[in-house]
Amino acid sequence: MLAIVGLLVVVASVIVGYLASHGNLLTLWQPFEVLIICGAALGAFMVANPLTVQKKTLRLLPQVIKGSHHNKDFYLQLLGLMYCLLQKSRLEGFLAIEDDIESPQQSELFNRFPKVLKDHEVVNFLTDNYRIFTLTGLPAYEIEAIMDNEVEQIAEELMEPSHALHRVAEGLPGFGIVAAVLGIIITMGSIGGPLEEIGTHIAAALVGTFLGIFFAYGFVGPVSSHMDSLGTHELKAYLCVKACLSSVVSGYSPPIAVETGRKLLPPEMRPSFIDLSVDLKQYRVQSAAAESE
Repeated sequence: MLAIVGLLVVVASVIVGYLASHGNLLTLWQPFEVLIICGAALGAFMVANPLTVQKKTLRLLPQVIKGSHHNKDFYLQLLGLMYCLLQKSRLEGFLAIEDDIESPQQSELFNRFPKVLKDHEVVNFLTDNYRIFTLTGLPAYEIEAIMDNEVEQIAEELMEPSHALHRVAEGLPGFGIVAAVLGIIITMGSIGGPLEEIGTHIAAALVGTFLGIFFAYGFVGPVSSHMDSLGTHELKAYLCVKACLSSVVSGYSPPIAVETGRKLLPPEMRPSFIDLSVDLKQYRVQSAAAESE
């Protein structure tokens, strides 16, 4: 929501300042200039980036407006899921959670945490590495090295939409100049005509330069930076899972492992120690009730 407010402030500041200088808004209405600039930028974006990056970028755009779904509630459920898995495997053995790991979408345990279950990438990261942990019997440092390599690759992939939009922002002023040059070409064809007509063509050409710079620094650039922060927040989920698994492999108990993962979360999204303790106590009560049934 703050992103919308910020974009509205950008637009309002420019328009109010322009009107205060006795500008005419109709002069800025140049749909063909917008078509040239935005169409060329979209085409360049499609050429420069593979389809997977394009899809990721489109998928992230709603989160720019609504906010990241990797929020405090998501992380609280993620920590709860890690605790339940680790505690169940510790008390009942690794075979007790084999079905949960192999089919998380059908798992009753995973379905207690719907927000985490919707994030298929995080769930796959968790199940794949838990499977390695249970099947290979590798020492802690080797499992951690495997996860480090995967997290490094995931970090690069999460930053791709931001980098893609950043390149578009860098190119938009250039496309604005292209639109302006085309407008000057049209103007030169009107030489010898009425001065009012020549002035209108020159104004339209200059609007192209303005729009290219305005779109770059007022819209696409800030959205690119916002996507960078969204990727950073999402990466914290993988680091949290990695920390929990590494702690268990190293011999720590599930509560300590979960606390290790909690400390890696962003401060503004991190559940408090008290909130986590209350939730873990509730999960223990639910597990005991399920066992008694």
